[in-house]
Amino acid sequence: MKQTQKTAVTVFLSILLCTLILAPAAHATNGMNMEGYGPIATGMGGASMAYDNGTAAMMNNPATLSLMESKARLDLAIGFLGPNITTSMTGAPDAKSSADLFMMPAFGYARKSGQFVYGMGVFAQGGMGTEYAANGIMDGFVSMITGTAAPNMGSAGLPTRSEVSVGRFLIPVAYTVNDQLSIGGSLDFVWAGMDLQMVMGGEQMRDMMASFGGTNTYGTMGGSMLNVLGSFVGTALDPDSPVNWGYFNFSDGSDFSGKAKATGFAGKLGGVYKVNKELTLGVTYHSKTAMGDLEATGATLQFNVNTNDAVVGTIGPATTATATGKIKVKDFEWPQMIGAGAAYQATDKLLVVFDYKWINWAAVMKNFHMTFTAEADNFGGAFVGSVLDATLIQKWKDQHVFMLGASHKTTDELTLRAGMNIANNPVPDFYMNPLFPAIIKNHYMIGAGYAINKANSVDASFTYAPEVKASNGFVSTKHSQQNTQIMYSYRF
Repeated sequence: MKQTQKTAVTVFLSILLCTLILAPAAHATNGMNMEGYGPIATGMGGASMAYDNGTAAMMNNPATLSLMESKARLDLAIGFLGPNITTSMTGAPDAKSSADLFMMPAFGYARKSGQFVYGMGVFAQGGMGTEYAANGIMDGFVSMITGTAAPNMGSAGLPTRSEVSVGRFLIPVAYTVNDQLSIGGSLDFVWAGMDLQMVMGGEQMRDMMASFGGTNTYGTMGGSMLNVLGSFVGTALDPDSPVNWGYFNFSDGSDFSGKAKATGFAGKLGGVYKVNKELTLGVTYHSKTAMGDLEATGATLQFNVNTNDAVVGTIGPATTATATGKIKVKDFEWPQMIGAGAAYQATDKLLVVFDYKWINWAAVMKNFHMTFTAEADNFGGAFVGSVLDATLIQKWKDQHVFMLGASHKTTDELTLRAGMNIANNPVPDFYMNPLFPAIIKNHYMIGAGYAINKANSVDASFTYAPEVKASNGFVSTKHSQQNTQIMYSYRF
């Protein structure tokens, strides 16, 4: 027995290390959240508030850990996420994102001790992202505001990419108060990563510069770097826009990390109440995260500008000014969430579940705010020490998610599941950006669980998210998904 426990601990620690290293971005579908955590829940619409759904409880409602029947449990899971994203605009060929398959490992461990259940786990919280080929969507994307091709792009060959990933290391505790009531909570260490290779059209950039006559319709740009920029373009700052395009670039090119990084903490509280032997109710609160700014060194910022010819007083040739320095993405946080649900054991074999979640995106996704500090440039050091402060308006809406599902135990070994997940799109059409197309609304799920014996079991789920189309008036994006989760469980 001692040898078995020692082996289990060794395996557990190995999985912990690998998961912390390899957990990549999760291209999520309730906004930036996963549609569900763990294949038991995702087989039933993502509902998870009021029944035993394994150690994924620490991501869902930690109080449901108290419903665990075994003395201890180890879950090892992997997800395969398949976003299908295409962006188009009138008069230009469609651009398909090549970011279409991601692997996402996770694990959880929980153990009972008297009235307590405690454990730990690592899960991907969520994220979003796209990747378009260089010179594919580029010419169309830079003209997102004007609807006309931006000049002087030539064959720049600039890639266009975004990736946001958030993961959690969780320490949950649940406590059985009495035969009816259990409570629980978790302390979460949160880490976030971001890559961004974003081109912006000249008219869009000029509109963000209030000091140069912009209306700030889509965001703002300010800081000492604009003064330096103005000294180069001089009187060319006119309604024809001296800036042909701009390019923000900080990316490590990996699916497993982001160049800009931040860490912080969050927490969860939950409760489960057994009304009778058939009906169980659950409720949970997830706090807003408290993370530092996402920071990266070695970022680049480029402006393609029409320089001012001081000798003859006319606009000179287009020149690309490149600065290298530090980037900060400020005030990036994951939102608070409130969830409630019910589980009804209709028969010994049939379980019906229903959940509701309110996700407070409006409080954390008002703006996308970056500051860039130049440390070197190709203009003789003119930009060194200057700062650009850029804010893109987001104005996401709060999301309301309704989850309905059922499971049927067809034999002692086999359980079949099905469900649906219905939500609103939190991203306003007017501010929709093809690099951040978190616009999916509805999901339809099926799943199954197979008990190999009393100690070992396997669960799997498949999610289909139908295509959703959004347009900001210039660029249209279509997004659908097919996601799979598989989990092996060992009960001690």
